[in-house]
Amino acid sequence: MALHEDVSYLWPDIEQGRRQHGIHPDLVAIYASRADAPLEIWRALFEQAVREIGILVYAAVFLHELWPDFNPLLRAKAESGCRVRVLLGDPDSAAVARRGDEEKYGHGIESRCRQAVMYYAPLIGLPGVEIHQHDTTLYNSIYRGDDRMVVNAHRFGINAHATPALHLRRAGQGGLFDGYAESFEDVWRLSTPAKTE
Repeated sequence: MALHEDVSYLWPDIEQGRRQHGIHPDLVAIYASRADAPLEIWRALFEQAVREIGILVYAAVFLHELWPDFNPLLRAKAESGCRVRVLLGDPDSAAVARRGDEEKYGHGIESRCRQAVMYYAPLIGLPGVEIHQHDTTLYNSIYRGDDRMVVNAHRFGINAHATPALHLRRAGQGGLFDGYAESFEDVWRLSTPAKTE
């Protein structure tokens, strides 16, 4: 991480060995749970982004809770020309209510969706920042910074923090990274701008 490059980029022979063992070239690392992914991964993902930051979640309030300067970072990125898009779950949607029931979390997820909008509210309307809400089934949470991504793979009935996280880097066209990036765009097209209450 000191050189801000993955081992496979610096030493291509290692990447060749990974391919021979069936490991996808886009896969940098896998964590047993999102909670196991170190804060440095998240910081690098967003701090090193130049062109684009994308977040597709229901709430993901952990970003603001663990990272008090998260909004100032997003603001600074937007001011420098980076496109910042955040997709939050609509707390009044059937999909969010269903997820709360499935995880036996009751109205907790709805509350966290409302809390997330409050966290992002100071950014709403800033040039280069788009905060939207969606009412889709969230199969995976997606966190993107340019050609790097963390995908939180959800499991039925389990809270997102306890489910696996894939750390991806775009190695070529049509890979894992592009598939999840396409999923982000599909949800973006179905979303609407967030409104503060």
